[in-house]
Parts: sequence; structure tokens; C-alpha cells
Amino acid sequence: MSNSVPPRRATLSDVAAQAGVSRATVSLVLRDSPLVAEPTRARVRAAAERVGYLYNRGAATMRGTRTKTVGLVVTEIDNPFFAEMAAGVEAALDQAGYIAFLAATRDAPDRQDRALRRLREHRVDGIILCPALGTQVAEIATLAAHGVPCVQAMRRVPGSGGDFTAPANRAGMQALALHLIAAGRRRFAFAGAGVMHSGVRERLAGLRDALRRHRLPPPTLLRTPGTRAGGAATARLLAALPERPDALVCSNDVMAFGAIAALEQAGWRVGSEVAVTGVGDVPEAATYRPALTTLRTGPRQIGEAAVRLLLRRIADPGAPAERLVMPAELVVRASCGGGRRSA
Repeated sequence: MSNSVPPRRATLSDVAAQAGVSRATVSLVLRDSPLVAEPTRARVRAAAERVGYLYNRGAATMRGTRTKTVGLVVTEIDNPFFAEMAAGVEAALDQAGYIAFLAATRDAPDRQDRALRRLREHRVDGIILCPALGTQVAEIATLAAHGVPCVQAMRRVPGSGGDFTAPANRAGMQALALHLIAAGRRRFAFAGAGVMHSGVRERLAGLRDALRRHRLPPPTLLRTPGTRAGGAATARLLAALPERPDALVCSNDVMAFGAIAALEQAGWRVGSEVAVTGVGDVPEAATYRPALTTLRTGPRQIGEAAVRLLLRRIADPGAPAERLVMPAELVVRASCGGGRRSA
């Protein structure tokens, strides 16, 4: 009878150490994922052969069969910003061999709860979520408890943790406000404060930062929804103020379109008498009249980034959470008096 100890089987960690990559990268290569560059694939395969690693594909399939589907949950599908973001998500998923199930919540937590439950019933491999206003940490935790990876995009539930991607709202709004101040604007109003999700709070904080730095009064808050109708309502609200603002900062582009039309109909001269700005730089912003000054936040790029984060999470559920903040670029057009485009 032999007392010899059987040799230890090589593991993913052994392959990762030999190839100089992460365990997640090794896992992606062994599952033939298109996310890994060919030179890295070759290096991982060579390392696996050197350490004698054998990939049990049948066991891997039994451990967790993938449906190659992802849930995309946004607040509005008729907002061109989310249409652009959905296009970025769809293109990135298609390249990786996935398809998306799309749901819209209209910022209603009960609609969101139903959508998330149905997506779990369809056994999606993960979810990209723009949380509805009022979403609780427990709802994000429920997804994790059911083993459903989730990436929050554009908005974030405070205290929820997990993967997240959004534009640099605060820094971008600081740049926008400083441009308006340099152009001589002194009395600011902020439209869209009726829906104070995390993105709007960050934009408002950036505006307040810039005004405080220049010892200017804080912005007048117009508690309107971030919709075209909400923008149209700003003309009436501004007319009722004792002192007219000379800059109207809207929380998004769609709201700015509604505001410009209503203000001009009410006799305001947009661009000279009052500057109007948005956030997003949707396609209509460049062709609107007057063309809209806005923050270019790259909704397609945010959608693509959310897919990258989600696929990494699916491949390696135990990896540390990632927070990806995308740059926001100031685009100066006629609605604030014109001028050159600046970063």
C-alpha cells in the first residue's frame, strides 16, 4: 500500500500567476469570451498548459448555465438621452453575444419592483439599472441575494455599494457655471429640482460650488420635473420672481428645450437676456434653435461602460466593486450667447 500523496491539481489561481493576469481574465479566456485580446488569450492558454490545468467545461456549465440575456431598466424610454444610452448597451452586448430586455419605470418604485422581479423570473445573467427615485438599499441587496449581478448607471442609491458608472456631474456643472459667470451672468436659477435623484443633486452641488467661489447668491430652485413640460413651466415661474435671473440651468437637455420654447413665446430673448443650458448633449441639442449650450455626458459611452462592468461582474462575482466616472465636456452654443466650444 502506497503512502504517496496524490499531486495537487492546478487551479485558476495557478494559471493567473503563471500568466501574470487576474483570475477573472483566465476565466474569460477559458470560456472563449470575446472581451480578451488575442495576445492575452495566447499567454493564458500557454500558462494553463505549463501548469497542467484542465478546464472542465461540462462542470462549468452545470455550475451556472448562462442565458446570455441582460436586463436594462431605465426611467424613460421616450427621453433621447436614454435612447442613446440603450443603443450603447445594445451594441456592447451584441458584440459579447448577449441581448437586452428593456424596461422603463417612469420613476415609480412599484413599476421598478415589478420589472426587476420579472427579469429575475427570466433568469437574466445581470441587470443594468438606472434606479427610480426613492429606490431603497434593500432593493439592490435583494438582487445580490438572488445572485443577480447589478450595475447602477447614471444614478446611484446612496449606501448601496456595488458597481456604478455615471458622468462627472459635479465637475462638469462647475465648468458650465464658471463659463456663464465669465460671460457676465450673475443671477442663476436651477430647473428640475422637483426630482432630486443622485445625478441632479450632484449637478446642483457643482453649480452651488461655482457660485460660492465667486461670492454670488445661490441659485433659485425651480421645483419642476425634468421633462419638456417641466421646462415649459419655468417661463411662468421665472416671470413671478421679484428679480429676473439672467441664467437658467436645466437639469437635462429635454427640459431645456421646453424652457427655451416657453421663454421665447413669453417674450424673453434666449441667449442675450437669459442664458439657458442643459445636460446630456442629445442629437437635437446641436440643431435646436437657438442651439443648446450643454454638458456632453456621452450616454452611449456610459451604456458601453455599464456593459463592461456587468460582464466583469458576471465573470468574477467576488471582485471588488468598481466606480467608473466618465468625463463631462462643456459645449458652448447660442442658447447662452454663443462662443467657442471648451472642455
